[in-house]
Amino acid sequence: MVIKVFLASSSGSTAIKKKQQDVLGFLEALKVDYAPLDIACNEDNRMWMRENVPVEKKPTNGIPLPPQIFNEESYCGDYETFFDAKEDNAVYAFLGLPPPPGSKKAPVKQEEAQEEVEDDEAKGEDDQPVSEGEEDLGSEEEEELRQLEEEEDE
Repeated sequence: MVIKVFLASSSGSTAIKKKQQDVLGFLEALKVDYAPLDIACNEDNRMWMRENVPVEKKPTNGIPLPPQIFNEESYCGDYETFFDAKEDNAVYAFLGLPPPPGSKKAPVKQEEAQEEVEDDEAKGEDDQPVSEGEEDLGSEEEEELRQLEEEEDE
């Protein structure tokens, strides 16, 4: 599997150049096999990229800007989604690649991660379910809330 990164070698935008450098530098640091495909010098690359970015991911003008990232024929995302995956330590999952051997944690599927969050939110500090409408508050916050309730009752 080769990751395809569509970029523009002769972009006049420094923002686009920085985004392209960020993606390529990060892929190189991870030793991910990728192919940079120039859309400025190759009309076929430009047309392929434009045709294969999903409609819901295209900007309002309909022309996606580089960098755009694909795993073979499968669309991974643009710079913003890449950056989010990088911040979440989920770049391999974003790219559709298995994590390298010896990595600390395999990527968690989105559904499993959401279930864990919901389970954690449904329990208080003592792992007891929190009643409907009752929040899990720290002791200082609980004391403050009690004082406010007492003042309201008076």
